Amino acid sequence: MTTLGGRKARGAFFTPAPIARYVTRWALRGPGGRVLEPSSGEAAFLLAAAELGGDEWLLDGVELHPASARSARETLEATGVRASVTTADFFTLPPTGDYDAVIGNPPYVRYHDFTGADRDRAQAAARQAGVRLSGLSSSWAAFTVHAARFLRPGGRLGLVLPAELLSVNYAAPVRQYLLENFARVRLVAFTERVFPGVAAEILLVLADGFREPGGHLETLQVRNTADLDDLEAPFQPFTVSSPGDKWTPALIPAEPLRLFDRLLQGLFTTLDAWGRVSLGIVTGNNGYFALSTDQAAARGLGPADLLPLSPPGSSHLRGLDFSLPDREALGDDGAAVWLFRPGLRRSPAAVAYVRDGEDMGVDEAYKCRIRTPWWQVRLVPPPDLLLTYMNADAPRLVTNSARAHHLNSVHGVHLSDPSAAPLLSLAALGSVTLLGAETVGRSYGGGLLKLEPSEAKQLPLPSPAVLWAAAPALDEIRPAVATALSRYRLAEAVRLVDDVLLNGTLGLAPDEVEQLRAAHAHLQSRRRDRARTRL
Repeated sequence: MTTLGGRKARGAFFTPAPIARYVTRWALRGPGGRVLEPSSGEAAFLLAAAELGGDEWLLDGVELHPASARSARETLEATGVRASVTTADFFTLPPTGDYDAVIGNPPYVRYHDFTGADRDRAQAAARQAGVRLSGLSSSWAAFTVHAARFLRPGGRLGLVLPAELLSVNYAAPVRQYLLENFARVRLVAFTERVFPGVAAEILLVLADGFREPGGHLETLQVRNTADLDDLEAPFQPFTVSSPGDKWTPALIPAEPLRLFDRLLQGLFTTLDAWGRVSLGIVTGNNGYFALSTDQAAARGLGPADLLPLSPPGSSHLRGLDFSLPDREALGDDGAAVWLFRPGLRRSPAAVAYVRDGEDMGVDEAYKCRIRTPWWQVRLVPPPDLLLTYMNADAPRLVTNSARAHHLNSVHGVHLSDPSAAPLLSLAALGSVTLLGAETVGRSYGGGLLKLEPSEAKQLPLPSPAVLWAAAPALDEIRPAVATALSRYRLAEAVRLVDDVLLNGTLGLAPDEVEQLRAAHAHLQSRRRDRARTRL
C-alpha cells in the first residue's frame, strides 16, 4: 500500500475525480487522437479519458513509481480500458510531438527536496525547450515545459498546478513559455480547498493551440469542484504587459480590476518612484550583535560602541511611527535596541566583548568570516521609513522618527523627499496599496505575505500630486488612525484612509471603493486559507 508519507516525498497527490473529469472533458475535442498522462499515478486522467472519449482515443501513461504504475495497469485492465502505462522517469523520455492532448497532475516536490540528478535531468529537459529555470524551482515547473513538447501543433495541455505559478519568481519562465507557445491559456482557480488535507492552493491550467500565435490569458474563479459542471462558464480576459509578469491580479474580479488598473495610470505610482528600498543589516549573529540596554550596560559598552537599532523582527512596527520614546520603551522591556558596532579604535569594553565573541565562535559564522574585521557589521544608513516584509495581515510602512538602524528582518525606504514619510505611512494603509501588496508579493503555505525588495519597489502609492492634495485631510485623521491601529482595528484604519484618499481626494463613488476593499479581502482570504490546512 502507498503511504501518505511516501506519496508526499515524491510529490504525488492523487487527483479528485471531478477535477480529472473536467480537465479531460476540456481536452478531448474532435473525432479522436492520442492522449498522454505523464506522472499518471493511479491513472485518474486515463480513466476519465476512457469514459469520456471511448475507443477513439489512444491512451498512454508514464509513471516513475513502479508500485503505482502496476496499480494503474491493474485498475485499467479491471475496468476494460485499453491503455499503456510505462514505468520511467518522464524527464528521460524524448518529446514525441505527436499527442493531441497531454493531461495530468505533475509531481510537486519543493526545491529543497528536488536535488541532485533528479533536478539536473529536469532542468536539462527544460533547457531543451529554451527555458532556463533557477535552482529554486520545484519539480512541476520543468515538468510543465517538458510535457508541452509532447504535443503536436495545435494540441492541448491540461494540468493541475500549484497556484505558485501565478506569483513566484522562479515560475516567470514557465508563465512566459505558456503565453509564447499557446494560442490561449485559461486558468481555473478555486476559492475553497479541493485537495483534502493539502495546504497548497491549486489551479487548473488549460493551454490550447500549441505552437500557434496568440498568447491570450483568461481566468475563471469557482467555489469548489461542484462548480466545474459547466464547461462553458464565461472566462475573464486578463492582459499581461510582459509575458513573465505575475498573474496574481488575474484573480481580481473584472470590475475592481478595471478600476485598479485605471488608478495605476497616473493617480498612483510605485514606492520605487518615491525612494530607494534597502535590505537591512546582516549581522551573522543577531544574538551577539543586537543588545538590550541592560546587556550593553552589563558589558560596559557605551555610545562609542553602540548604534540605535530597531529590534529584530517587526511585531513592534504595527503603528504609524517608530519613535524614540517607542524605542526607549522597548529597551525598558528588554528588547534589543542597540547594535554592537564599534569603530576601529575600540574601547576596552569593546575589545573584551570581541574576545568573548571569538571564544564563543561567533567569528566563525559565514557572514562574520567574510567581513574584515569580523566584528564590524556593514552599515545601512537609518531609513526614513521601515517596511515590514513578512506579514500575516498587511504590510506596514512606518515612519522611522527614532532614526534607528534596521536589521534584515525589515526593509528600509530612503526617500528622495523625507518630508513625505508621515503621509506615506498613512497612505500605505489605503485599499489600493493593500490590494497591490497582494498582487506584487508572494504567499506561502503558512499564509504569510512576503515582499522581497524587488517586489516592495512595486507597491502602489499615491502620486506626489495626489498625496500632497490629500495632506491636510490625512494629517487630520492621523490620531484616529493611530488609535485604531493600537487597538488592532486595521479595517477601521483602512476605511479612514480610503475616505480621505479615494472618496475625498480622487472622488471615487462609495461602491467603487467597496469593490477595491472586497477585492483586497478576496485575495487576502485566499492567502490566509493556506494557514488553516496543513499537510
